[in-house]
Amino acid sequence: MGLIFFSAVLSTFMLAISISNLLLLRRTGSSSTSFIPSVAVLLPLRDEKPNLEALISSLKTQLEINKIAFHLVDDNSSDGTYEIAARLTSTDSRFFLHEAPELKEGWLGKPATMQFGLLKSDSEIVVVIDADVRLAPHAIQRALSVMQENSLDFISAYPRQVANTWSELLIQPLLQWSWMSSVPLRIAEKSSNPALCVANGQFFAVRREALESVGGFNAVKSAVIDDISLARVLVGAGFHGTVIDGSNLASCRMYASWQQLRDGYGKSLHLAFGGILGTLIASLFLFLTGILPIVAAFMGSKLALYCLVAVAISRVISAITSRGNKWSFLLHPISILVLLFLIVRSWKYRTRAQWKGRQV
Repeated sequence: MGLIFFSAVLSTFMLAISISNLLLLRRTGSSSTSFIPSVAVLLPLRDEKPNLEALISSLKTQLEINKIAFHLVDDNSSDGTYEIAARLTSTDSRFFLHEAPELKEGWLGKPATMQFGLLKSDSEIVVVIDADVRLAPHAIQRALSVMQENSLDFISAYPRQVANTWSELLIQPLLQWSWMSSVPLRIAEKSSNPALCVANGQFFAVRREALESVGGFNAVKSAVIDDISLARVLVGAGFHGTVIDGSNLASCRMYASWQQLRDGYGKSLHLAFGGILGTLIASLFLFLTGILPIVAAFMGSKLALYCLVAVAISRVISAITSRGNKWSFLLHPISILVLLFLIVRSWKYRTRAQWKGRQV
């Protein structure tokens, strides 16, 4: 009874936070007013041949920004990324293509590529877009308008996460649900506590002045989870930002197979909770709200049924705000089991994790 009561308390907390964020999550409008500050969009590319055509096509739809430059930085690709990108962008003067130098000791690939692009650009606003992101027309202008109108130093526009295979459907909806149900965003936005930071590097924007004041991407040069790490550095330096609903601005399919998903999370999950103690606490939280209630419900606990309903509603709220699958909550206990497996596996292979041919 004691554990189920604790589960009920946690589930109630998650539901309350989810409802609060549903009401207060910052969203974009449909304004087509031109964005005045200059913008540099940095695009780290390493073996992105399958993504290039759709990516660049969506970049070309970005209008209503008086001065915008797209800096595509090829990170020593071996699949012809540079040549393909050159061909696709040759007729658009907004695009600049760079070849990143060899990776320096102490740096990981993405932060190094972003720092190189930062040094090659000159703008008031810096935006980072991942190669697997697809932007809706005017997405950048509308996201940056939210940042400007609310006097924020950085924002992360959270794209709609595309989930087509069974493994994606199990895990990807948990991305947005994890912060929608645990972080009060309006409080976090004004807080100076880095622990409350939420960010997604798939679509991240920051004022150059703020970024350069913390040393640029040098501040996260060895960070596997560079997006949240950068947000924490910025908040720790006195800057403020938030995550906004980007589901109508962009979409992203991170992983197209179980193997990609397993390896992708394998390189980062052991770092996601701040160490072994944080991992144990997070895993216990997941067990108490995702596994224990269904076991106790089968044993006849009515309080466990309440826990299941509360968590299910929080999942539906997350799906509504992210334009995700509203029925994925039915798989929640299985999703949590798979996530716990991925966490354990990430710790097991943490010294051998690789991504795109590099040790991380």
